[in-house]
Amino acid sequence: MDEAWVRAHAAAAAAGVELRALRTVADADAIGRVIVATWGEQPIGPEVVRALAESGNEPYGAFDGDELVAFVLGWAGVDQEGLHVHSHMLAAVPDRRHGGLGYALKLAQRAQALERGIHVARWTFDPLIARNAHLNLTKLGAVADRFERDFYGAMGDALNRGDRTDRVTVRWHLDAEPGARPTPDTPEVTALLLARTGTPDRPEPVTADVTMLGAVLVEVPAEYHDLRQRDPSLAGRWREATAEALERCLTHGLVGSGFLRDRSAYVFVPGTTATASAVPLG
Repeated sequence: MDEAWVRAHAAAAAAGVELRALRTVADADAIGRVIVATWGEQPIGPEVVRALAESGNEPYGAFDGDELVAFVLGWAGVDQEGLHVHSHMLAAVPDRRHGGLGYALKLAQRAQALERGIHVARWTFDPLIARNAHLNLTKLGAVADRFERDFYGAMGDALNRGDRTDRVTVRWHLDAEPGARPTPDTPEVTALLLARTGTPDRPEPVTADVTMLGAVLVEVPAEYHDLRQRDPSLAGRWREATAEALERCLTHGLVGSGFLRDRSAYVFVPGTTATASAVPLG
């Protein structure tokens, strides 16, 4: 077993689960149960899972005994930069979240991709979900390099219904050592400040001379879904302010290279800095 799979199975063991490829109609039904528990609806059918498996894009599941408690699903894709894995869905049943399952499943997807000669993965996530930003940018070491407002349009599931589907796209170089990249200790510019009242300040202008910046912070609510239930109007202000901050950063050549969980803040740095800090495996 190569290093990537050893790492993935070790992470799964630490989370108390076993990794298995998902190929059958019964596997598809199990995926459906996790989807319903997460989003409140069944957006894919068993034929999709079977087609993915048949085309060499098997989803991977995290099992506790015979029970599927989480899964990751994606497929090989091609864009202007070439071949990559598009990781489309990652979900765990509610009582098993925050326990390392997502990390283990992403490592499984990485091992599977490297086994097939694919060296880059891409996926989207809601920039206001802090725990996903922490997983993607800090634990895995992906880089946020694109952003689009209302990426999917109106969605009817329990998590996204009535909200604008803004999404960040990340790029994960699979040959690099998974994990956080070094970031400056004292960022020179704060693009978005989480005030004591919990309301977003307007993003400050970001200078065009990004080579002079140590880093830019973009702070977001620590628990956006809770905020949205409690105060939809304030959540909407955060949605708009965060979108503006991300657009300013990316327009000026910055990319999201990390996430500070204690501050609930993205760290944006010049794109060349983030690329140079990716450490290849020996």
